Amino acid sequence: MQKILGYLRRAVQEFDLIQNGDRIAVGISGGKDSLVLLTALHDFLRFGLLEYELVAITLDPQFEGIATDYSAVAEYCEKLGVPYHVIPTEIGRIVFEARKETHPCSLCAKMRRGALHDKAKEFGCNKLALGHHNDDALETFLMNLFIEGRIGCYAPKSYLSRKDLTLIRPLSFALERDIVRASRGIVPAVVRSRCPVDGHTSREKMKDFIREMEHSDNGFKTRVFGAMRRANVDGWGGKTYQRDLSMDDPSTNGKAERFHMLESARNTQTGE
Repeated sequence: MQKILGYLRRAVQEFDLIQNGDRIAVGISGGKDSLVLLTALHDFLRFGLLEYELVAITLDPQFEGIATDYSAVAEYCEKLGVPYHVIPTEIGRIVFEARKETHPCSLCAKMRRGALHDKAKEFGCNKLALGHHNDDALETFLMNLFIEGRIGCYAPKSYLSRKDLTLIRPLSFALERDIVRASRGIVPAVVRSRCPVDGHTSREKMKDFIREMEHSDNGFKTRVFGAMRRANVDGWGGKTYQRDLSMDDPSTNGKAERFHMLESARNTQTGE
């Protein structure tokens, strides 16, 4: 968990994710990512760098009309001293029975997001933390590129003006393999997904593609993420990179020289 805390601290500082006095809703699916996120946010309080409150929220899609057993998650949250709420929904029935979606992931995700945003506000939270990690960001970026033909990704931090709610992704730098390691022996309450299409989605295919590319061309993932950072795709540059448009000419186009450390730029301006 120490390594995860390092990732989390870096993301908090890089993307300015958390401030003193925040009340943060943590979206808990029951899987390893969200439970490791909850654990890390809980343990991060021990550093005394920031003061904030946590509320854990699970939306139960009730696939096939059956409620999921989240009792192990409830016990774990009680152990951490974090309030936990399970919200039953009709999402599973609507997506797979009423709508009979051929490609259900988009609608399911949209409905879950909306319901989670509403519940976060209902419980008095100003921020909602999601468990997306570094591998998720790479997959999303490449899916947008190859499937939709556009350059984009979700943001590590975004403000929803209509909800007055800020979405944060504190595991943005965490590698999936490190999350898996951290979950062993520390997070005992992993709940298996009961989604009918789990493991048979476009994202799973992209995972396989990235795995093959990394195997055949070591460093592929690092280079793709580096490109996202340097180009500041949807805010992924954070405080590290700022783009100097005065250098946007053919002789430097696409090279790292076009990007400068923000702190260095500040120091130059202030004469430090």
